[in-house]
Amino acid sequence: MPENEPVDPAAPWEYTLYIPNDLRAVTVCRRTLRLILTMHGLIRLVDTAELLATELVSNAVRHTKRPAALRVRWAAGVLRVGAWDADPGPPEPPGNLDALTDSEEGRGLALVRACADLWGWQPLARGGNRGKYVWCDLVAA
Repeated sequence: MPENEPVDPAAPWEYTLYIPNDLRAVTVCRRTLRLILTMHGLIRLVDTAELLATELVSNAVRHTKRPAALRVRWAAGVLRVGAWDADPGPPEPPGNLDALTDSEEGRGLALVRACADLWGWQPLARGGNRGKYVWCDLVAA
């Protein structure tokens, strides 16, 4: 597409960032997500989306020993942020966020549940590897 051609801001898009099993990848994902959302004019969603992506990707990297992926999708006014990992087992159910405020662990999905409009998970194979995809939605309105 030529650089001077206008882009429809409502058009759907999707990015996938494959990451190694390395805690430094969490920061790479967070900064990449900020850039993606800024370039697509969704700066108002950046802070919440970064928090949610950090929790999802951190879980993927901490609880598995294999590579993972961050997926960011925009369609119909909804931003979906998700993390794929190679562990096919379900994520631990989120606890009560109020009860976890002093805890060092276990807050991730509680934060996701508290901050996202919707969240969930599903089994998902990628590149021949069984795993799961944990996602959350932020409605732009």
